[in-house]
Amino acid sequence: MTGYGSAEAVEDGIRTLVELRSVNNRFAEISVKLPRQLLSYELEVRELIREHFQRGKISAFVQIQIDEDQAISISVNVPKVKAYKELLEALKREAALDTPLQLEHILRFPEIFDNGTTALDSVGECWPYVKRLLLDAVLRLKAMRRREGEELSIDFRGRIAEIEGTLQIITTLACDNLEAVRKRLAAKVEAVAGKDLAYSRDRLEMELVLAADKLDITEELTRFASHNKFFLEELDNDESGTGRKLNFLLQEQLREANTIASKSQNAEISQKIVQIKEDLEKIREQLQNIE
Repeated sequence: MTGYGSAEAVEDGIRTLVELRSVNNRFAEISVKLPRQLLSYELEVRELIREHFQRGKISAFVQIQIDEDQAISISVNVPKVKAYKELLEALKREAALDTPLQLEHILRFPEIFDNGTTALDSVGECWPYVKRLLLDAVLRLKAMRRREGEELSIDFRGRIAEIEGTLQIITTLACDNLEAVRKRLAAKVEAVAGKDLAYSRDRLEMELVLAADKLDITEELTRFASHNKFFLEELDNDESGTGRKLNFLLQEQLREANTIASKSQNAEISQKIVQIKEDLEKIREQLQNIE
């Protein structure tokens, strides 16, 4: 399922941003991009995300930087200044130069200053803080995916309701179809046998019953209705693995639809099954993304 979640905060002059992006995928595919100071925590980030999401292609991005709004403490490293001054004076003597030593010469060495950027070198020590932000981003992503799931649930319920209505029509058609098939088979036998050909009417009735039994789709309609009931109940289930349960029920619904189409031998029933399968396929497309 698609979604986005982020969390951002500033602590000790360091701004941390965590972003999570999710797109549709049948399986959990997680990619992580971390700053070099947090590379050793990549596995932990993956496992934390995997604990909360079972499906979706999820990209995690963590960025850390010095907060521009925070005052950065800059100080002069006096020992380094003295060391560079002595080095430059020694160079002057060796080169026999009369040029006076100036401040701009020493400023060419940035090492003489100590500033706040060195805090990034030890940012790995604040992993618990980054982890809290990651959990916040996970919760925001889950909330967005849940809202999308609620919209899909409304769509699913509407399609199941349409399927139920179509099944009611098929049930009525099936009752009329059995009697029509029975009469048609009996008429064919009478036409072939004629008045001069002797045959057992009891045996004929038995064969007609067997033929009608092969065309009977009552059992399939009953199972289909049961699958629909369980499907709707599972939509209200907040436990993990709901998506896979719904996918299993959908496969059973498609199985019953195919069986009904093959057994009915009725053009109108076949047309209704085509409508049902179209709705089931639309459900299947979205169902692959639900956890």
